[in-house]
Amino acid sequence: MQKCLFSLFLILFSSIEISASSILIPMDAESQINHLKAYGITYWVLTKQQKVQWLLNYRGGSFLLPDGETIRKECQIRGVSFEIISDSETQAILDEIASPSKNQEAVILEKAPKIAVYTPKDNSPWDDAVTMVLSYAEIPYDQLYDEEVMEDKLVLYDWLHLHHEDFTGQYGKFYGAYRSAPWYIEGKQNAEALAQKLGFNKVSEEKREVALKIRNYVIGGGFMFAMCSATDSFDIALAADGVDICEPMFDGDPSDANYQGKLDYRKTFAFTNFTLERNPLRYEFSSIDITNLRGNVDRETDYFSLMDFSAKWDPVPTMLCQNHTALVKGFMGQTTAFSRQEIKPTVLVLGENKINGEARYIHGIKGKGFFTFYGGHDPEDYQHRVGDPKTELELHPNSPGYRLILNNVLFPAAQKKKQKT
Repeated sequence: MQKCLFSLFLILFSSIEISASSILIPMDAESQINHLKAYGITYWVLTKQQKVQWLLNYRGGSFLLPDGETIRKECQIRGVSFEIISDSETQAILDEIASPSKNQEAVILEKAPKIAVYTPKDNSPWDDAVTMVLSYAEIPYDQLYDEEVMEDKLVLYDWLHLHHEDFTGQYGKFYGAYRSAPWYIEGKQNAEALAQKLGFNKVSEEKREVALKIRNYVIGGGFMFAMCSATDSFDIALAADGVDICEPMFDGDPSDANYQGKLDYRKTFAFTNFTLERNPLRYEFSSIDITNLRGNVDRETDYFSLMDFSAKWDPVPTMLCQNHTALVKGFMGQTTAFSRQEIKPTVLVLGENKINGEARYIHGIKGKGFFTFYGGHDPEDYQHRVGDPKTELELHPNSPGYRLILNNVLFPAAQKKKQKT
């Protein structure tokens, strides 16, 4: 009788072993129908207090999830490609990745980061690439703006995105072309009213204080992601702390004499030795951005390449560069690309166009936190203009440019011990 029970136990145990399985969400170009929503599935699993493994450089940066009927159904509902693999197949993949000869790594994602988007409350979601892709991928986020920042509510969040903001108080440098436009006049009035409400005499002073609060958030351990004009205008605001760089049409009084010589580059995150644009009629902040130096770049050949890092020794930049292609279509914005000469040596360039001598995607550490700057406005709208229709991400479910944004969204979920940079 005991022998029979033991045999039955062996059969049951063997069947459990055979049926044990995982869900692999492939992220290579050939296998994945919807790369963007795959990130949403991964985030959703993390919200269920289940861990995920991010397989860096394995089939485009695939995700390894625990198997379960609810996860399978969710993948089917959202249109995400997935594969059911046995326990032995899973171990074989992990063994392959662990091999010293492979530039691959398995990083454990532990907790769904709480996400905030710094943006005006009346802003349309399609005005910003990050809010669009978060909504499309079904990743929840909260909107906050100056009042919440000044009330120190940033500490409630793990990850912060800066909408295409002008932290210098020059209203996006739209004065030359749009100073008579109703939307410009209304926006200026609203900004002035908010500054006064928060106890500031000028918008430039209020925005600078907001920038300093965000700086402290990052230094304290926060993750910050910025695109387009929020990148260089943020650093300019930090460098110009205590210096009036605004002309009278922006703040009602003259700028400081020789304000260029008063900038303190030690206070910035990414950029140094840049020259400010003094002409208030010119749609440009400084020499950081090289949009106007790109010449006649052919849209059809405008690409930038992602850098290759060691997955085992540099997992952070490797995570941020995960993609199903090493070439990403270029796209323009008020701040399109960064001058390589004005990037601090401590900042990593993640994506560049060597032919044009420009950096498009950069990353660095500040205090206990991290920041990533991404040039351009919308990865699937080459030259976005005021009033242009929104991008329909249903038409771009495999966008490499948008994948870079979502890499940053998942980045804070990684086990801290894996972050070696």
